[in-house]
Amino acid sequence: MTRCAWVDLKSEIYVDYHDHEWGVPEHDDQALFEKLILDGAQAGLSWITILKKRDGYRRAFDGFDAARIASYDEGKVEELLADPGIVRNRLKVAAAIGNARAYLEIQASLGSFAGFLWDFVDGAPIQNAWRNHGEVPVSTPQSDAMSRELQRRGFKFVGTTICYAFMQAVGMVNDHTVDCFRHAELSER
Repeated sequence: MTRCAWVDLKSEIYVDYHDHEWGVPEHDDQALFEKLILDGAQAGLSWITILKKRDGYRRAFDGFDAARIASYDEGKVEELLADPGIVRNRLKVAAAIGNARAYLEIQASLGSFAGFLWDFVDGAPIQNAWRNHGEVPVSTPQSDAMSRELQRRGFKFVGTTICYAFMQAVGMVNDHTVDCFRHAELSER
């Protein structure tokens, strides 16, 4: 079975993530919020680091309950910075809290975080047909627009490269290479 070249076949967690999550269209507000926070936490690190810490993040950040995260105070920040189950970076922790507040504002004003995000791809996954991993871009006009709008609304750690990685992960774009078994499966969605 052929998979995308970026998958470390020796890592069960990476293979499972590729085979069952990466590129699957996600439309649940909370799941999208979680993924955006995790992609921001990944900045400057490898994705495998975040995958290994994902359960720690879910525990430390109250299951990614945005209302609870938005109410975190300095005491909770210090608790998070002492937690080895997450990336202990003050800017990233502060961004998660601020992003929770911005997320709640989008839900309040627009009704749906998913609807807001999926509008950047006109509501349907972009179906790419890359032959090899080297052809896959790190950003696109859609990720540029998403990044600008998220930043305008107060989000942090949402540069265009992070937004494109997010779009790939949540199935807004199908960037599995054409030789990967998942490409055809996700083209049918």
